[in-house]
Amino acid sequence: MIELEAVARCYPMNGQRVHALAGVDLRIERGEFVAITGASGSGKSTLLNVLGCLDRPDGGRYRLSGIDVGSLNDEEASSIRNRRIGFVFQSFHLLPRLNVLENVLLPGRFTRDTLPGVEERARMLLERVGLSDRLHHRPAELSGGQMQRVAVARALLLEPDLLLADEPTGNLDSHSAADVLDLIDEVHAAGQTVVVVTHDNEVAARAPRKVRLKDGRVCDDMRQ
Repeated sequence: MIELEAVARCYPMNGQRVHALAGVDLRIERGEFVAITGASGSGKSTLLNVLGCLDRPDGGRYRLSGIDVGSLNDEEASSIRNRRIGFVFQSFHLLPRLNVLENVLLPGRFTRDTLPGVEERARMLLERVGLSDRLHHRPAELSGGQMQRVAVARALLLEPDLLLADEPTGNLDSHSAADVLDLIDEVHAAGQTVVVVTHDNEVAARAPRKVRLKDGRVCDDMRQ
C-alpha cells in the first residue's frame, strides 16, 4: 500500500543543505502494523511528514494505494490527507470549544463528498473506544488517555487506508499509554494499516515489524 523508492528530502540550514532523508526505500503492505524508530535526527519526523502528505520529497517516488503522491497538486494532496490518512498526534489536537462528538466529526467538515451516516459512525467509534458516555464533554473535562482515544476515533471516521500515529503515547502516563496501545492493537487486528513513529522501545515492541532509520536511511527492517 505504501511504496517509497529512493525518497530524499533536504532542508536549508545555516547556508547548507541537510539531508533529512537520503534515499529511503520502503514497502508496506495493506494491513501491516509497522513501527518507525530511530534516534533524534534520524529522519523519523521527516518520513512521517512525507507519509502523511504534509511534505513532499525532493527526489524519489512515493505511492499511496497506487497513487503517485508527487504528481498531485495541493488540493489533491489535501484530499488524500483527509480521506485516505488518519492522524493521531502526541498532543491530541482536539479543539477545546467542541465537544467529543463534534471533534470526532471534524474530518467530515473538510470533504466535499456527501457522507451519509457519518454521525452514526462517529457514535459507533466512540462506543468502540469506550467513550459513549462522554459525547458532550469538552476536552478539558477528559483525561489524557481519553483525549487520545477521541483522537483515534476521529482518525478512523472516514475509514482511511492508513492510520499514522506520531508518538501517540508521549504525553500519557503508563496506564493510559497501555490503554491507547491496546486500542491501536485492536484497530490493527480489525484490518487497519498502522504506522507508528516512535522513539519508545515499548511502543515499538507492539508492532510486528520495526523499521529503524539512521542518517536518513533505513538501516534495519525486522519482522517478528
